[in-house]
Amino acid sequence: MHIALIGATGFVGSALLDELLQRGHRVTALARNPGKITPREGLAVVQADVTDAAQVAQAVRATDAVASAYNPGWTHADLHDEFLRGSRAITEGTRTAGVQRLLVVGGAGSLYVAPGVQLVDTPQFPAEWKAGALAAREALNLLRTESSLQWTFVSPPILLEPGERTGSYRLGTESPLMNGDQPGRISVTDLAVAIVDELEAPRHLQQRFTVAH
Repeated sequence: MHIALIGATGFVGSALLDELLQRGHRVTALARNPGKITPREGLAVVQADVTDAAQVAQAVRATDAVASAYNPGWTHADLHDEFLRGSRAITEGTRTAGVQRLLVVGGAGSLYVAPGVQLVDTPQFPAEWKAGALAAREALNLLRTESSLQWTFVSPPILLEPGERTGSYRLGTESPLMNGDQPGRISVTDLAVAIVDELEAPRHLQQRFTVAH
């Protein structure tokens, strides 16, 4: 497949790039600063501002799918609004380009920990992650209104960390996966495995899913 990847220099995006290339997919990475991405076989890098829908459309045209691990950065002064600006532009640009498949990596904050209660709304949710988590929740809600794209939203488990690639994971939908009474966890490399599996053989069209070991 030919995958357009957004966020290739980030924690999730870099693992996703590795997994895609290891499986033999062609990748076009969109980057504001292409020099930050090391050239590799099977990888093309194009300069694009992903908060601009027209630039996104031009960059992703003729690809088979768009995978977005977009995050303007947890220390961004206007994280919430910038996250939504980018999310809207990526969706619009994908649609304009005529690419049907869009997979978005969001956060765990919008997972339901009780009926009607999402993780981001609990008192224990870390304040430093809240703006990004609220924006990711809004991005998911916007996708749920999108009927013209075959979209999928991926929520990592509560604990996402560096680690080895085992190739195994459990699937969930709207609630965090647990290990007994402890929150589920996964390595970023195995999260990438789950994402590429979904791109290769979609099982969650117009749905959100989550994973954990």
